[in-house]
Amino acid sequence: MDGRRPSSSSSSFCTTTTVVVFVALCLVGAWMMTSSTVFSLEISSNKKPVVKQQPAPVNFGASEDAASGNAGEGSGKFEDTDNNDTTVPEEPSNNETPEEEKSTENMAEKPEEKEPEPPKEKEETKNMFDDANGKSEGRSDDVKNGDDGDKSEEKKDDEITNESGDEKPDGERNDDQEEKSEGDATQEEQPQIEEKVEENGEKEQSSNSNEVFPDGAQSELLKESNTQNGPFPTQAAELKNEKEVQASSKSSGDETSYRWKLCNSSASTDYIPCLDNEKAIKKLRSTKHYEHRERHCPEEPPTCLVPLPEGYKHPIEWPKSRDKVWYSNVPHTKLAEYKGHQNWVKISGDYLLFPGGGTQFKNGALHYIDTIQQALPDIAWGKRSRVILDVGCGVASFGGYMFDRDVLTMSFAPKDEHEAQVQFALERGIPAISAVMGTKRLPYPSRVFDVIHCARCRVPWHIEGGMLLLELNRLLRPGGYFVWSATPVYQKLPEDVEIWNAMSTLTKSMCWKMVNKTKDKLNQVGMAIYQKPMDNNCYEKRSENNPPLCKESDAADAAWNVPLEACMHKLPVGPTVRGAKWPESWPQRLDKTPFWIDGSQVGVYGKPANEDFEADNAHWKRVVSKSYLTGMGIDWSKVRNVMDMRAVYGGFAAALKDQKVWVMNIVPIDSPDTLPIIYERGLFGMYHDWCESFSTYPRTYDLLHADHLFSKLKKRCKLLVVFAEVDRVLRPQGKLIVRDSADTINELESMAKSLKWEVRMTYTKGNEGLLCVEKSMWRPKEVEAST
Repeated sequence: MDGRRPSSSSSSFCTTTTVVVFVALCLVGAWMMTSSTVFSLEISSNKKPVVKQQPAPVNFGASEDAASGNAGEGSGKFEDTDNNDTTVPEEPSNNETPEEEKSTENMAEKPEEKEPEPPKEKEETKNMFDDANGKSEGRSDDVKNGDDGDKSEEKKDDEITNESGDEKPDGERNDDQEEKSEGDATQEEQPQIEEKVEENGEKEQSSNSNEVFPDGAQSELLKESNTQNGPFPTQAAELKNEKEVQASSKSSGDETSYRWKLCNSSASTDYIPCLDNEKAIKKLRSTKHYEHRERHCPEEPPTCLVPLPEGYKHPIEWPKSRDKVWYSNVPHTKLAEYKGHQNWVKISGDYLLFPGGGTQFKNGALHYIDTIQQALPDIAWGKRSRVILDVGCGVASFGGYMFDRDVLTMSFAPKDEHEAQVQFALERGIPAISAVMGTKRLPYPSRVFDVIHCARCRVPWHIEGGMLLLELNRLLRPGGYFVWSATPVYQKLPEDVEIWNAMSTLTKSMCWKMVNKTKDKLNQVGMAIYQKPMDNNCYEKRSENNPPLCKESDAADAAWNVPLEACMHKLPVGPTVRGAKWPESWPQRLDKTPFWIDGSQVGVYGKPANEDFEADNAHWKRVVSKSYLTGMGIDWSKVRNVMDMRAVYGGFAAALKDQKVWVMNIVPIDSPDTLPIIYERGLFGMYHDWCESFSTYPRTYDLLHADHLFSKLKKRCKLLVVFAEVDRVLRPQGKLIVRDSADTINELESMAKSLKWEVRMTYTKGNEGLLCVEKSMWRPKEVEAST
């Protein structure tokens, strides 16, 4: 044993040495393998980039230039990005970002390095969508729809690199994020970051032929009296803004869960809250003046959802919709039974047919329209006469065929026994609202309509001092025409003769001149055409002051909930006062600055009014042509009824002139009164308070547009109420486009998602944002207790 000891010891030592070396080599190999793969594995399983690739750097100063009146300069800054190679990433993500964070981070004005975002378990990245032609258009941000797994995996597999192009392990990345959050990035870093942006941009372009953000113009965010001209803010300033936005989004309902219920109303699928308030209507002391047809809004605005009619289908497209609509969308038969013989509407299988007739034009509206032109050539449809008002419109065939003469018609009728007449009109793609001439002024400014038309509109013009006709006098432009087609004009029954004599006396005392009285032999009806004076000479020469002139303190433009009075307002005096002369012929009047707007007045955006107008016009032309029409995947052939929920000068509507759409321009009651400017341009609209329901049927608009509306409304009413109204008015598959503050965009996006709407685009930059969502067909099963 002693003799073998040295040999055993030597053998053991060799064996031990061999094992140690082998283990060491294994450990080294394992370490090398692990260190070379751990980063990419982690990225593919957990991480995804903060933002999608953006197109070429966008100069936001252009939109602010538009607000400042520098339209020409601004337009040069917003060019198509198809030829640009670089992209602008968004600001680094904050480690404190909540799980339900919005799909978009604010975009830095100076290029910044991309940073990884904390894992999000329930979100899937979606950066592309298809338009109607099958082309893929990029989105500006993530749209979290969960059905785009392939694209999400592509983004997850993207490499995240440091400024030198090298990969960084987890610890170094976290250190960098902390440094970024402290705002320590320096200007010297910028060239390196820009170089990396280009590399990433090339990588993105190789996988997607189209850019993520279709056009730089989409980033234009025009805001009242808050312009910024000059250099971009620093990274520190942008980061501070981002933190404020995120903190605001946390407190403004990002994580709020909304519980929606169906409205419980006797009006069911046709519910209009301010016209179907049965509780308020029952308390009315009188209905003599049609008070029960006027607006009576609930004290607590509803937040319920209106149910869809059974079998609802996407509306038939214009112009076919003028002749027929789906019966299942407006399942009402009474009007067909009551007015079918007058060619209002008929039922045929799955369709409601509209032969184009009416009580006064059974043989078609176009012949009737041309008869008016022949009787009075000076009316010049589509030239001198562009914007008209149709009182008691029925199913609005008159207004529907006026489009053939390039005339825009504001039609209205009450929600009465003529079941769903206004709903028929809107389903056909014809402008109309539910309203009545009762005890209050109509929601329009004074002296704006070129022509007012009434064909058997069942309005007692001659009673109570002519109060209702005097309301039309308020609305009619000086020198404008009133076309009255009714039985008193051409029949000799005692009642008709009595009304004719009373109307003759009243119109003469109002200084209206009857310029023609004619008969339509084909339709066997007659019409009288009156003209309003251009000045006050006739008023001053009247032998008696009846109807009396309104008090000087009576503002003619005051229209929201203002009681009617039997008086006339004096006409404008002076060459520079609105109404002193007729507007330019259409279409020249659309882009021409109204003669009564000049540099001595301050515009909505804080600059001289004429510059404001021109800049706003140029701004919306850029936004619509470079963004809305091409960059959001909207099939405009399926869009007909459009509403601008907060129109200023009507620039948005003017920019859509060549589309087959009409735009209802709304000037909120707490906004500057620019509605007369909109009418002067040959467009139309009305006043409204968005804390109340709009006077239209459910599912009547294809697209709603809101520019900095919702953030202002938050000061007066709950956003949930307004969004429920948006849902009521918008058709399934209809679009809502919002430009507003970033926190408001976040809140609205959360509401839209709770209704299972598709987020087509969401984009924030600094404190401003853009949102485009599409309404779904989803309705809750639960019905609320009462409405």
